[in-house]
Amino acid sequence: MSEYIHKSHNVTVLMYHIVFPAKYRRTVIDADVDEVLKEVCLEIEKRYQIKFLEIGTDLDHVHFLVQSVPTYSVTKIARMLKSLTAREVFRRCPQVKKKLWGGEFWTDGYFASSVGKHGDEQMIGKYVKNQGKSYQKLHQDHQLALF
Repeated sequence: MSEYIHKSHNVTVLMYHIVFPAKYRRTVIDADVDEVLKEVCLEIEKRYQIKFLEIGTDLDHVHFLVQSVPTYSVTKIARMLKSLTAREVFRRCPQVKKKLWGGEFWTDGYFASSVGKHGDEQMIGKYVKNQGKSYQKLHQDHQLALF
């Protein structure tokens, strides 16, 4: 469960859903790799300001639900997770490196999405509207139109 992170001048609850596919979408994630990923992520929690709310694996990709602080960008979190987990998987599970022809563990890309603690965009908009006495909508972003 996520918690509010209290720092000296801010309180945050920033959560991200991050998905990493295995290189070539190979089915290399088995019970051994699951255990290594879990152990590495729990060690990352101890050393960095990242909390793993959930970790889920499939045969060819991994889902992370993480909470962090504003000083860690999504890119920094993804880079950190990819490098530390790949290094340890290759070290502890040499059969995976063989299946991937000695190359990389993760693909170059990833999927990331922010996750709200209190609901979707409409719920947040309603909350903001009800905070003041005279709410005025100054801007609303819609789906991108083609020219």
